[in-house]
Amino acid sequence: MTPKDWSWLGFLTLGALGVWLRDRRWTSEAGDVLPALAGFPLMAWLGAPWRWQPGPFRLSTPALIVSALAAVLGSALGLTVLLAIAWTAALWAWLQPRLAPADQTRIRRLLLLPLASFPWIALDLQPLGWWFRLTGAHATELLYRGLGFEVTREGTHLLVQGMPVEVSAACAGMNALQSVLLAGVFLAYILLGRTKAYSWNLLLLVPLAWFANTARIVTITAAAITWGRDFAMGMFHTWGGLLVLFLMFTACYAAFQWQANFIARRA
Repeated sequence: MTPKDWSWLGFLTLGALGVWLRDRRWTSEAGDVLPALAGFPLMAWLGAPWRWQPGPFRLSTPALIVSALAAVLGSALGLTVLLAIAWTAALWAWLQPRLAPADQTRIRRLLLLPLASFPWIALDLQPLGWWFRLTGAHATELLYRGLGFEVTREGTHLLVQGMPVEVSAACAGMNALQSVLLAGVFLAYILLGRTKAYSWNLLLLVPLAWFANTARIVTITAAAITWGRDFAMGMFHTWGGLLVLFLMFTACYAAFQWQANFIARRA
């Protein structure tokens, strides 16, 4: 690589640090958010072998335009997701001219990994967290009422058999959702990355995350009814977050593996 290539990589590194540090509200939940950084080494690993084309330093003009527009809008609106798009487009502006044509489609499918490696879910998508909480509480209400329990609900407040259960912001799982999406993208690429099913299966990640998070609310409610609210909202609540990751990983694997087997049989 030329000195200009190394300079661009340095610019990308400083840009990534700038996006992470411009809004540090995520630091209060750093243990849940920082695992999102795994997207960068995951892309490097899954993208191997990297076959570079010789030639002078060049950048893709269309990708640079997208990067500049997203950066301006992101800075003006204060949206980390737009800044993450800007950074990812700047990365592709450098990668696209250097990749062998046969590798470009494969690597382009991996761009979701660096895009998901910035804390935009925790910073920008709090309304989605409220929706996760409200609909998860409603689904829990319907399930326990169907099982014969006495249930009342007001918003995200549940009363099950006289036991109060609050579906708090922590129960929305938004801070862990970044890691959940990374795990889903990783599995989708491993099992379906070379098929047309890869792209539209990425749309499944949000409903699968909702399913996993609702299962967490249902489980915590069961623990509160059985062993008491203090137990359910203590260490069990923390382990419930790990349950979300496990359920999401299992659901994604089952859905993607079934499709991979189906595509293989048809082929």
